[in-house]
Amino acid sequence: MHALPFLVAFASALILAPALLRALTAGGHMRPNYRSRLLPLPFGVLTPAAALIALIPLMLLQKLASVAVFHPEVLPIATYALGVSALGLIDDTLGAAPADGTGGAVHRGWRGHGAAVLRGELSTGALKAAGSLGLALFTMAYLGFSNARWLLAVAVLVLATNVFNLLDLRPGRATKVFVLLGACLGIGSLEVRPLWSLGLFTAPALVAGFYDLRERAMLGDTGANLLGALAGLWLVLTLSGTGQVVALALLAAITLYGELWSISALIERVPGLRELDSWGRPS
Repeated sequence: MHALPFLVAFASALILAPALLRALTAGGHMRPNYRSRLLPLPFGVLTPAAALIALIPLMLLQKLASVAVFHPEVLPIATYALGVSALGLIDDTLGAAPADGTGGAVHRGWRGHGAAVLRGELSTGALKAAGSLGLALFTMAYLGFSNARWLLAVAVLVLATNVFNLLDLRPGRATKVFVLLGACLGIGSLEVRPLWSLGLFTAPALVAGFYDLRERAMLGDTGANLLGALAGLWLVLTLSGTGQVVALALLAAITLYGELWSISALIERVPGLRELDSWGRPS
């Protein structure tokens, strides 16, 4: 029964997606992508919306039929996922749009957000970073870790959330990395429990990612940050302490590279990555 949240949320997202696409378009919530095509944004709101709607039948089933639908860790997962989605939505709606068509705020990267704060400006990116840290400290405290493992999990969670924001510069890129990461974690650990624990949000995130890949909409920070949050949670729920240290080092390296250089330029220079990155996009 633990796969049920994934299936119900997936169906909820499939039903809701066309209506959300029309609503964003009719409301003028459009922004140019990297090819200057006007697309609805933030389509990432599909994920929390579909997940919350899916809770209606799932909770009725759990309470009235006494069926164990959710794993216990779903509460801290939902708290972090919904909180990060809200912070991303603030960034999408209150942050100014950049000229590069990436759908994020003008002050990109920690250096840009830090400089904006020092100038006394409202940086929605800095708000998002600080809020994500607070959420991570709060939610990871409910997984029963020691103090050292708690701080390690928080660091992995916050950096993963930020890394997927750095990756979301081309259609479908963040979703592809998320799917590859999940496949590696699942195959490497032979454990499906983390997938089912995250299923309420993972399933609609995949639907939103398909629309993003096909350039029918853009996830925005709402969707990209949520993918990063789910990736970080998957790492924390799957890896040992040593594995999380390795993951933290890799996430820190990607973050540093993204701050100093262009991840998109790197991908374009590597043939295998270039083909994988462009796969599935309309020509």
